Amino acid sequence: MKCRHLFALLLTLTVASIGIAQTADTKQGGNVEQTLMKIEQEMLDALLKADPSAAKKYMAETFVFTAPDGEMQTRAQFLADLTSGDLKIDSSTNAEMKVQSYNNAAVVTYRSTDKGSYKGKDISGEYRWTDFFVNKDGSWQLVGGHGSAINGND
Repeated sequence: MKCRHLFALLLTLTVASIGIAQTADTKQGGNVEQTLMKIEQEMLDALLKADPSAAKKYMAETFVFTAPDGEMQTRAQFLADLTSGDLKIDSSTNAEMKVQSYNNAAVVTYRSTDKGSYKGKDISGEYRWTDFFVNKDGSWQLVGGHGSAINGND
């Protein structure tokens, strides 16, 4: 369950970041790596504010996430956790971010150190994330994500 909470964190971080970067960089021929890094940062900023607007706007309707504990979550489930307050992230920092692009698709990997709770349970810890993006008509959409706990977090 701890991992599922972190999933929501990852998703929100990714979704929020998508909006600013995709319109500013991608539609104007910008660098994919810079665009997706901006998207990830915007997602993080929104998650810390418990703001679902970026997720609603940039997460693909078909989004699927596999949490560190093996639980799967849809876009609707993530939005419900965020808007209900079940997911609360007090602090989070991303590091070691790498972007690999393949025409209209990209994979973003990074590490996070998080402090927060999910349905009242502590989900603080360190995680590795993999986010999958697709560029459709000049807009990056988050279509999938996966999280793994580091050092025995669960």
